[in-house]
Amino acid sequence: MSRSRPAPARTSAATVRCAIYTRKSSEEGLEQEFNSLDAQRESGENYIASQVGEGWTCLPDRYDDGGFTGGNMERPALRRLMADIESGKVDCVVVYKVDRLSRSLLDFARMMETFERRKVSFVSVTQQFNTASSMGRLVLNVLLSFAQFEREIISERTRDKIAATRRKGKWAGGHPILGYDVDPRGFRLIVNEDEAARVREIFALCLERQALIPTVKAIDERGWVNKRWTTRKGAERGGKAFDKASLFKLLTNIVYLGKVRYKSEVHEGEHAAIVDADLFERTQRLLVRNGRTGGAAVRNKYGALLKGLLRCTPCGCSMGHTYSTRRDGNGNGSIQYRYYVCLNAQKRGWHTCPSKSVPAAELERLVVEQIRAIGRDPTLVTATLKHARKQATEAIAVIEGEQRTVERELRRNERELRELAAEAGATTVASSRLGELNERIRSGEQRMTELRERAMTLGREIVDEREVARSLSAFDPVWETLSPKEQARVVRLLVKRVDYDGVAGLVGVTFHPSGLRGLASEVGAPDDEEVAA
Repeated sequence: MSRSRPAPARTSAATVRCAIYTRKSSEEGLEQEFNSLDAQRESGENYIASQVGEGWTCLPDRYDDGGFTGGNMERPALRRLMADIESGKVDCVVVYKVDRLSRSLLDFARMMETFERRKVSFVSVTQQFNTASSMGRLVLNVLLSFAQFEREIISERTRDKIAATRRKGKWAGGHPILGYDVDPRGFRLIVNEDEAARVREIFALCLERQALIPTVKAIDERGWVNKRWTTRKGAERGGKAFDKASLFKLLTNIVYLGKVRYKSEVHEGEHAAIVDADLFERTQRLLVRNGRTGGAAVRNKYGALLKGLLRCTPCGCSMGHTYSTRRDGNGNGSIQYRYYVCLNAQKRGWHTCPSKSVPAAELERLVVEQIRAIGRDPTLVTATLKHARKQATEAIAVIEGEQRTVERELRRNERELRELAAEAGATTVASSRLGELNERIRSGEQRMTELRERAMTLGREIVDEREVARSLSAFDPVWETLSPKEQARVVRLLVKRVDYDGVAGLVGVTFHPSGLRGLASEVGAPDDEEVAA
């Protein structure tokens, strides 16, 4: 007799192992005892429990990505999930909504390719479809297209909001910068006076050292670091030492001018400036002149001492260095002749410029002799410094007078603002007046910062006669011993601009007043006792 065999029990192969994936774009609310990720997982667990008759079981592993965008696949829990799928540990992926898994159509197509290859199904709890059928896949792709569209709309809306914020001169957020603090009452920058003074000193150091690397060294010697701040969660950030890149970023930040930038647009900011426009502009010219070298020894193959300093007075533009080569006529080779040529004449034709060109060696010799003449004539040094100090003192007195006027106006506006704000039931007229007073106070604070910076700049440019004598006395003895690169560096340290007027035959040299302080260290000035002797 044959005996009928009993029906086999359900094997482990019939069990559908379900992994629940959850995601939330921001970290807000994740510290709560029952957060969004928990709610999504609970919905997934309930759905799996409803399918227990089909052999569905929930895997204990949690795949939670809190604070990660769905626009890419750079998510730790998602990477673990995909790795477990490749290892054959998952049969079905359950999510609360399709956009929790991905908001990118391309990324989702890649994941679905992996799902199909590993025979893994995909289920959305709140959107009923099954990827096992063609209709289910169609519905899935439609839903995902809308999810990607929503993400792109949100991105565009955010960019538009940032653009509108910047065009109104408001700070749009980000890391605080040295010299400013973030107003705890809202997204507004307020001046940190101690840090602001340090920022101005960094700009002055850059102009004095004429390069980024020496400036970084000087900053390190003073123990100064980048902005240090505390996040809203209490974490310490910043406070790192300056390097070439971070210093360049600071020196080119137009926020210090009281402005904000949006792409190529520059707008007046609602915060006060802490750097004088003239100081900022001179720093930018230095950085542009140094170019990619960051102020290292700029290539000057033909020994052009006035490269980047010479300007054509009639045209108001720069004069560049060039040369021509001619045979000497005796068969001994060729001779090189160097010139400075007006860029206007070079670009638009010789007829557009009366100066055209000038022999380089003669003009350079004339400028060097003028520097030497000042050092040799104590009477000229004394008269020049006396006149310069008088002008600076008068200018500082004018600035101080304006500071007193602006300060009185600020106190009056602040008093009126307090009185108006204390009144109950403010009318539309009162609200308009409040806005006007706030704007006046902001403008007054910005003007006070500009005046303080201007006074500090003038104060730095007043040099002592003994200091000038010490510096210029070092120039003449060692000039001929310097290499061409060293000579060019010394001239750049001393000379701010050289103006050449080919019509009148005049050459004007404008010196850096503060450059005399650094000359001694550049060329090795003798000690004070030797100069006094």
